[in-house]
Amino acid sequence: MSDAAVPKVSRASRPGHLQVAVVAALLVVALHVLDDSFLQPQPGTSAGDHLVSGLVPVAVLVAAAFFYARLRPGLAATLIALLGLFGVVVGIEAVYYAQAGRLAGDDYTGLLAIPAGLLLLVVAALTLWRTRRVDDHLAWRYGRRVLFAAASVVAVYLLVGPFLITYVLTHTARAFVPVDVIGAAHEDVSFKTADGLRLRGWYVPSRNGAAVIAFPGRKGSQKPARVLAAHGYGVLVFDRRGEGQSDGDPNAWGWAGYRDVDAAVAFLRQRPDVEDRRIGGIGLSVGGEMMLEAAARSHGLKAVVAEGAGERSVREFLDMTIGGADKWLGLPGYAALSTGISLFSNHVPPPSLKDLVGRIAPTPVFFIYGEHGQEGERNLNPTYFAAAHAPKLIWEVRGSGHVGGIDAHPKEYERRMVAFFDRTLPADAVR
Repeated sequence: MSDAAVPKVSRASRPGHLQVAVVAALLVVALHVLDDSFLQPQPGTSAGDHLVSGLVPVAVLVAAAFFYARLRPGLAATLIALLGLFGVVVGIEAVYYAQAGRLAGDDYTGLLAIPAGLLLLVVAALTLWRTRRVDDHLAWRYGRRVLFAAASVVAVYLLVGPFLITYVLTHTARAFVPVDVIGAAHEDVSFKTADGLRLRGWYVPSRNGAAVIAFPGRKGSQKPARVLAAHGYGVLVFDRRGEGQSDGDPNAWGWAGYRDVDAAVAFLRQRPDVEDRRIGGIGLSVGGEMMLEAAARSHGLKAVVAEGAGERSVREFLDMTIGGADKWLGLPGYAALSTGISLFSNHVPPPSLKDLVGRIAPTPVFFIYGEHGQEGERNLNPTYFAAAHAPKLIWEVRGSGHVGGIDAHPKEYERRMVAFFDRTLPADAVR
């Protein structure tokens, strides 16, 4: 069939069965959001914790279902294509937990959201095809289509993709407890945060009166924990909120995670083997960012090591010293990320770490970053160091990637880290 033979489809002549399919698919995606946010929220949370992240997407989906048949075909196709992508993305959480053998609760409606999203994408493509212009000049017709396709790819890459991936970042975290390789006897422990979440982890009792929180989670943090335990330090490693066996909503970028650190400090202060003036922390990557924020907000930590801290919202991105096209091309994506995380986590972006680190003193702080680490950590750690007040240290680990200092130079890493804590958490610390 030639282009000239393809009829144009108006709003009034749009096939009724497609309208029904679209409305049904939109409502299936809305059902999962309601289920996830209000009917079966994460342990330790309630419907009231998800008012923004639940009501806003549901309102958009229901409005789209109501107005779809009234929109012009091009606008309707664009709208349901975006919501189709959203439907597929919200189901990723269920796929991950199914693969981990942890399928439960709202994951079942999450699995239904994926075919609903795919259906919306198919209908969007079909609508665009059926309503394409066929009465204009051939060169302009195909030129316009190429421009539209190119603009769509750019929009997805710069804005839509970063925004949608934030749903995964705020709904998915490690579903299992990693294998124990600490190499020291430890206790299974749990403690509560100020906002009522139960966190669970392991604690190696102290043999020297001092203890260090190794953060985040019970995977990568075990490497420094093993070294510190061998030197007599008590070590606490635990699943952060929304991860492993701990309550709460996940947030891969660590917003509000400083509360987990505060709760860990309070737990260690109650331990008979720990002097409350001898509690420190070491944070890796996002754990370093949360450790820095916790140290800036309160002074329960008496020494802080942050390795691989970088950017966690558009605020830190604006503090980066990159210039020219790189900064302007990256800004929309970081703005979309920050907006999405705010929406789906029910939190506004935290303050810039550049502003926070100046409040850490007199607590000693040690910044570590890899020579070949992520762009944010390489760019921002010297900035954080300059903004912090003494006492402070910084170490660029030659040959190291992101949080790879302990692997790149294990003996030097051990020497520097242990010496830092020995000096800043001394046995004669005044209570």
